[in-house]
Amino acid sequence: MITRLNTIISARAFGNFILAVILVNAVVLGLQTSKSLMASTGPLLELIDNICLGIFTIEIALKLIVHRHRFFLSGWNNFDFVIVGISLIPGAGGLSVLRAMRIMRVLRVVSVAPSLRRVVEGFISALPGMISVFALMALIFYIAGVMATKLFAETFPQWFGTLGESLYSLFQIMTLESWSMGIVRPVMEVHPYAWAFFVPFIMITTFAVVNLVVGLIVTSMEGEHEAEDNLATDTYRDDVMAKLDALTAKVEALSLEK
Repeated sequence: MITRLNTIISARAFGNFILAVILVNAVVLGLQTSKSLMASTGPLLELIDNICLGIFTIEIALKLIVHRHRFFLSGWNNFDFVIVGISLIPGAGGLSVLRAMRIMRVLRVVSVAPSLRRVVEGFISALPGMISVFALMALIFYIAGVMATKLFAETFPQWFGTLGESLYSLFQIMTLESWSMGIVRPVMEVHPYAWAFFVPFIMITTFAVVNLVVGLIVTSMEGEHEAEDNLATDTYRDDVMAKLDALTAKVEALSLEK
């Protein structure tokens, strides 16, 4: 029975079915935000939502039966277990905020779809390098924030009056959101050489440091793809070698019979 259940939950059709249920559940959870739809079809939407949750619960239960304690050795299984577990907690009274967290079930698309899993795994493997880049960016922001506060606090206190306000304004400038007409040009009307501060800051943070983060993520994703390709190649080679060994054994057995 365990073998049969393992065959079922490992089948591609089963994974596609779970993916379809996740997408249906995502649409239903979105429709439940509409007051007019809830007033007309609220019970039906709640029923579909509960059916989807029941399917997810049965899926987790089947995996627990098949894999037992080994189920929790997989990070993705733990992720699914937590997401479904949160959905099963009653959302009444002080726990009503948990009803809003039901939308987190949509994140299960990541664990079901292999391509999305590779993206997340690549992102996670890039985190150590990204931490170093973020530390560098924080240092640059702190230096620039102190300089901006000392340079522009008196004339533009609404943007650079305190270190916190300076950091927020610099973050807005880094994102290129209304940085020129909204902040830099008004500052340059009073401080004509302010461009010598803002332009290098944008070049360093927006174009250099941010691209470092993108490069780290891309490199990590390429590493994940390469590791997966190597694993597939090794598996194929092992299968071929096993078949060759079996064929060789048969030929030797036939030779001995003669």
